[in-house]
Amino acid sequence: MTPEQLITFATVAEHGNISHAAQALHLSQPAVSGQLKLLQEDFGEPLYQRAGRGVRLTAAGEQLLAHALRLRETFHQAQALREALRGLERGILRIGASTTPASYLLPYLIADFHGRYPEVLVTTAHGNTREIVAALGNVDIALIEGPPGQELPLGTGVTGWRQDEIVAIVPNGHPLADTQEQSLAALGAYPLVLRESGSGVRQIVERAFARHGVAMRVALEIAGVEGVKEAVRAGMGIGFVSAMSIRHEDGVLRQVRIAPEPLVRQFSILLPHAATPSRAAARFMELCIGLPGVA
Repeated sequence: MTPEQLITFATVAEHGNISHAAQALHLSQPAVSGQLKLLQEDFGEPLYQRAGRGVRLTAAGEQLLAHALRLRETFHQAQALREALRGLERGILRIGASTTPASYLLPYLIADFHGRYPEVLVTTAHGNTREIVAALGNVDIALIEGPPGQELPLGTGVTGWRQDEIVAIVPNGHPLADTQEQSLAALGAYPLVLRESGSGVRQIVERAFARHGVAMRVALEIAGVEGVKEAVRAGMGIGFVSAMSIRHEDGVLRQVRIAPEPLVRQFSILLPHAATPSRAAARFMELCIGLPGVA
């Protein structure tokens, strides 16, 4: 007994005629008769009887019909889901994003995606780069700002995305507030405010200081971009953030570029199961790659 035989049986019972059922199923009449014969042989007793030019079910056939109808309905529902997913009329998209892209890029991307595919439910998971990489098994696509590392799940695709610059920030009144750029040595002479361990920004800043042989006077470690900005406003020290995170600042904080080599990093898009991504994930990735500069 196969699902195809049961669906054929349900269609024959519905039409009461093998020829008409064959037309509905887009099969030949011998093919339908053959499936019915195999199904009946498998049960070992008659499921239907000839009645004039049609057929009528036996008592055993009536009992089987209830199951066959349920199976056919489930099959049709699965077909409808397939077609809906193909057209992105339904579905779920689970996005993971580390702090900077989550705060300053993801809202624009989700708004664009929702405008195109309003029936797809979008859920998000935020964290630092290390946390998002660790959660790849629970998302369909991820946007990160730090190096993805070597411990990625098998089959994960990594695509270099857009560039971002890390800058120092100081409050108004700070000795460096009126300068456009400074060396790491000059910045290292002051107390520093750093993101938490696992942050992509922190990894880049620490590596840059180490590469130039400059000691770091860490006054505070604090989670999140906004935490760093508030600590700098409070006078705790010099912070380091993405340049895009202060594009709407009201002037309380000043941006200082790193010289002579700006700290530039590349965001990455991580696609678990890159060989077979969901349609929603593939479309969202296309939006990411085509995203223009955000004002």
